[in-house]
Amino acid sequence: MEEELKNFIKVWISAIISTSYCYYLSTKIKAGVFRLLSVLPVCALFLVLPLFLSSVHFSGSTAFALTWLANFKLILFSFDQGPLFPIPPNISQFICLTCFPIKPQKNPKSQNQIPKWVFAIKVAVFGVLLQMYEYKRYMSPTVLLGLYSLHIYLEFEILLVFLKVLLSIYLGCDLEPQFNEPYLATSLQDFWGRRWNLIVPAILRQAVYVPVRLIAGRKMSSDKALFLGVLASFLVSGAVHELIFFYFTRESPTGEVTWFFVLHGVCTAVEGAAKRTSFVRLWKMNQMVSRLFTVGFVVVTGGWLFFPQLTRSGMIERLANEVFLSIDFIKRQVFLLYGNKSPTIMEFMFSIA
Repeated sequence: MEEELKNFIKVWISAIISTSYCYYLSTKIKAGVFRLLSVLPVCALFLVLPLFLSSVHFSGSTAFALTWLANFKLILFSFDQGPLFPIPPNISQFICLTCFPIKPQKNPKSQNQIPKWVFAIKVAVFGVLLQMYEYKRYMSPTVLLGLYSLHIYLEFEILLVFLKVLLSIYLGCDLEPQFNEPYLATSLQDFWGRRWNLIVPAILRQAVYVPVRLIAGRKMSSDKALFLGVLASFLVSGAVHELIFFYFTRESPTGEVTWFFVLHGVCTAVEGAAKRTSFVRLWKMNQMVSRLFTVGFVVVTGGWLFFPQLTRSGMIERLANEVFLSIDFIKRQVFLLYGNKSPTIMEFMFSIA
């Protein structure tokens, strides 16, 4: 663990130095091909950096933040687009906006802030979920699928909320939320576009959807161009997930996760086309039913195509074990706060909430 932590620090120092190079050099180059050529070595480095890490959390967070989002941000920045344009006024903001999955909130009053007690409940549920792993040998595959889905969502959101709070304080500005209660989604469009991991659709919209739709719109109808734009966005997302899964497992891609996103891309595009018909516009499904259908479809297709590679490689078990190791490490650090008794997982989860 100590050696892995050293590697993690080295990787992120390399990322900060590389991003500083982009700030001091690439920003001085006129937007276009030449600026793109100046950032491509950094993009190549960001593809390699996760390979120096072996833990699921360190390699996964680095791949998500640098290999995926930072590379897309830098490519968009090369053409004066994306979250790095207009260029941040100082290097600290440039590094943070490049290397971390954050986006400044332009109009805070327009965003519904989630009450703190809701987040505290999620932290408590995550603590209960961790306890349930001790009894997983008694659980059916269906229950385990739900457990894995809930684990990934809760851990992802909790970590991103803490990151958002820290960076908001450091940068002195409001940042957009990463999740918007995805379990309340009433359609696939709602789930992927307005509720799940919001920084990703924001980047894909500018980097993939808009260019593909504009190019396709010159040769075909607007409906077909829209369909291709949506499908291309999901296809790129699937390809990047294959790469991230490779960092997790160090095994050859199987294509399953790509098909997961292709399936959702097709269904999302078809759903959008259906909503534009007069019949669907007049007919409204009960919100509770539509939520059950939407979340159920995501979980079932995830069990079919998204999770198999992770479970076969033992990644899910490693994910849970690393959480336990991290909690044990932090519990030792806060031991004095609890007297002679080390806090339980539930006590620890409530304390950080």
